[in-house]
Amino acid sequence: MSKQFYLFLFVTICCSAALPAQDAAADSAFIRDHYTKREVMIPMRDGTQLFTSIYSPKDQSRNYPIIMRRTPYSCSPYGADAYSTRFQNMHLARAGYIFVFQDVRGRYMSEGEFVDVRPFNPNKKSPKDTDEASDTYDAVEWLLQYVPNHNGRVGVMGISYPGFYATMAALAGHPAIRAVSPQAPVTDWFIGDDFHHNGAFMLMDGFSFYSGFGKPRPEPTTKSNPGFSDWNTPDNYEFFLRAGALPNFSEKYGMKDIPFWQELMAHPDYDDWWKARNPRPHLKNLKPAVMTVGGLFDAEDCFGAWRVYEAIEKQNPLSMSNRIVMGPWVHGGWARGTGERLGNISFGQATSPWYEQHIELPFFEFYLKDKGEMDLPEALIFETGSNQWTQYDTWPPREAKPTKHYFQQGGKLSAAPPSATQKPSPPQYDEYRSDPARPVPYTQDVHLRRTREYMTDDQRFAARRPDVLVYQTATLTEPTTVTGTITADLWVSLSTTDADFVVKLIDVFPDTLKERENGIPLGGYQMLVRGEIMRGRYRNSFEKPEPFQPGKPTQVRFDLPDVAHTFLPGHKIMVQVQSSWFPLADRNPQQFINIYRAKDEDFVPANIQVHRSGTHASGVILPVLKR
Repeated sequence: MSKQFYLFLFVTICCSAALPAQDAAADSAFIRDHYTKREVMIPMRDGTQLFTSIYSPKDQSRNYPIIMRRTPYSCSPYGADAYSTRFQNMHLARAGYIFVFQDVRGRYMSEGEFVDVRPFNPNKKSPKDTDEASDTYDAVEWLLQYVPNHNGRVGVMGISYPGFYATMAALAGHPAIRAVSPQAPVTDWFIGDDFHHNGAFMLMDGFSFYSGFGKPRPEPTTKSNPGFSDWNTPDNYEFFLRAGALPNFSEKYGMKDIPFWQELMAHPDYDDWWKARNPRPHLKNLKPAVMTVGGLFDAEDCFGAWRVYEAIEKQNPLSMSNRIVMGPWVHGGWARGTGERLGNISFGQATSPWYEQHIELPFFEFYLKDKGEMDLPEALIFETGSNQWTQYDTWPPREAKPTKHYFQQGGKLSAAPPSATQKPSPPQYDEYRSDPARPVPYTQDVHLRRTREYMTDDQRFAARRPDVLVYQTATLTEPTTVTGTITADLWVSLSTTDADFVVKLIDVFPDTLKERENGIPLGGYQMLVRGEIMRGRYRNSFEKPEPFQPGKPTQVRFDLPDVAHTFLPGHKIMVQVQSSWFPLADRNPQQFINIYRAKDEDFVPANIQVHRSGTHASGVILPVLKR
């Protein structure tokens, strides 16, 4: 990384931070003063018509590229005289583009049937064979024919579910689509995004989201469906614990009327139904330039951003333009707010407006207008801890060395492996009792809706529980930078036939810090850097789950989403291990049964041993970057 690059970052960040935030009213006035809106129904190849809003610059003296966003969340406001109050990136609006917003098939004002994460069909044989890629192709074809003053180039972008549709646009194959930016893209809802992580059902998000979004829409409408609201408590931990086993949500809380919820309940394993909804195997021979964007602290689709970039990188020629940008953001945080902090953690700079102006705008300007030079790096990653933007020509960095940090006696964490000849006494394991009646909460707060801030929350509350194991290094004397995918490598014994495993990587701040954030003392703060859950039955295969043999030491090895974090001198590296993360994830009955058909009485405690002997050495593998 050049000194010039860091100087460029410093100057532009300071300048961006000095500028006042754009006022929403001023943005709305700009759009109304400089754009003309019209609404159309665009026919697809099978005759289905999709509702589309088109904003064209009033200045028709030149041609403009098209930027499209397809969404299941409504392209409101509806009505030719009702203008959007703010586009995703006002720098793009001021630079001059034709903006197109489209309700996807079966949502809001579009015709047809909606299918969640509709599978890509690479073998279309007739006009009846449609998917999101073909709908994108047909929409672009219509726009090029019926929208005046375009320059023949199209860009597609979207965040979260619209990020999935941006991924599908990269697969559309239309020659006019030159630049695509999947942002926090929904990618694999069983392995790592939104509703499952490594096979564990993310209960709180799944229930809250689908209780409204999943309701059937019998005919086109401008109205959204309300979600569940009969909580009768301000405490999500209490609500979900009282609700009990997953079938109760269908019987007691209305989810039996939600088709996709019932699909989730009917597909407990990673079968062909789930595999068809994973676009990664199809991301081959892509033509548009792609820039995948995501947040290091995205609680919904952090996995998708890393893994879409990875799939494109592995399956396309080196000449194809493929980039990734990851900032210190929550879900969609680069498009709202300043990105200066999350919860109790400050990043020292306004990362979001800087990204919009100096990364996203130049990307589309270059590929859609031939404007400027394409000098953006392959990987632009914000490194927390040190709080600096870094660039790499590959991700993960080639220089990062996988280094296993072993669990040691007395709660120590060290890169030195345990001795293989160590005597068996005292026992070479640590033990805890996982009780589904008292699951480990994901945060210490009492609240109803899942927080974004838990991704950097203080973990001292968990460290004090007897059902959480804690391992930490000695105080660091030099910076330790971790960049890339973390791997948990556990050897465990269970008294039952199944269990979940949550592994958390934590930055322990020095006890001597005097600062406070939001009333929380930062001395000794245990900042969550990355946490992930693994449903133990899937340790060898997501397709074919296996029970544990009680009492038998068994390896459970799984990946955590990538990180970019520097543990500073005076800090410590901590790892916590537990078997519940509630109600973020549903509880495991800790028996090898179908959890989606479990009854309340099926939940049993489990005694869990985490081994740390020379032959069964548990730990975490950290990609350590030496500078």
